[in-house]
Amino acid sequence: MGRNGRETADPSRALLALGAGVLFAALIFAVNLLLAPAFDATLPTRVQDGLTLTLSVLIESLPFVGLGVILAIAIQVWVPAAWVERVLPRRAWPRRLVLAALGMLIPVCECGNVPFARGLMMRGLTPADTLAFLVAAPIVNPIVIITTHQAFGWSGGILVARVAGGYAVALLIGWVYSRHPDPQALLTERFRLACEDTAEAGGSRFRRSLAQFVIELRAVMPALVIGSAIAGAVQVVIPRSVLVAIGSNPVLSVVAMMLLAVTVALCSNVDSFFALSFASTFTTGSLVAFLVVGPLIDVKMIALLRTTFTTRVIAGISAVVALFAFALGTVMNLVL
Repeated sequence: MGRNGRETADPSRALLALGAGVLFAALIFAVNLLLAPAFDATLPTRVQDGLTLTLSVLIESLPFVGLGVILAIAIQVWVPAAWVERVLPRRAWPRRLVLAALGMLIPVCECGNVPFARGLMMRGLTPADTLAFLVAAPIVNPIVIITTHQAFGWSGGILVARVAGGYAVALLIGWVYSRHPDPQALLTERFRLACEDTAEAGGSRFRRSLAQFVIELRAVMPALVIGSAIAGAVQVVIPRSVLVAIGSNPVLSVVAMMLLAVTVALCSNVDSFFALSFASTFTTGSLVAFLVVGPLIDVKMIALLRTTFTTRVIAGISAVVALFAFALGTVMNLVL
């Protein structure tokens, strides 16, 4: 890898990708032979559905990625660093409270929040403070609140539990990683190099904006495509009936909907309507768990987070979110 974070061409990567594609194709045929009775549709139909979902997730996400990149550039290039420091509280807890609530003012889903969060860190915010924003924003943003209300209204406390739960787990994650002795160790080497390049960049603001636009798209788009493809592939190899069959169990239903949230990778702006289709067969707590987990640790979001944070950090975030959502969903099932 070069000093500017660019990777040199490596023919072995093409061979690796080809090999992975061949293995995945073999896996699809093996699963189809072994579990054919468990699927409701034929293999060609499932493949078509998987491709449709891949494209829909990708197309649905692109506008928000673009908006997030534009906001990131605005923060990195056009907004003075001193202004960012001046408007945020100096003390750690109040600062994270404000950053977690900042998502209420930014109508982008999780795809756009990642490049925006990268911009915040390039302006000097700590990884822990940025995580408080990054985890909360996909759930507390205004479009998500509106669509969740349209889908469920005030029924069962789903809207309140989703927003309050998302905000609480964001503060929890921010606090956990604020205790880390070396905050820079939470970030990938490539992102650290990109931060250094941004700090050293010269030229006019327009030239810097264009250069940063290219950097952000190169970082985010491959991850988005891979995450979308994985979400579509899941539709081919995992029978949905297996998940639906356990929807009435107060504990297993929560686990099932959490797994479904991780794999289907829907945008948080529209996932409420998807969850609504399971309302007649799944418990209220499991729906809340789905709505909390999906925007934070689905396969698409994990791929996007990998552009910035290390694998260990992503595993830790996933564990905290999963345990929190499981506890929240189970308690709601037992109380309601």
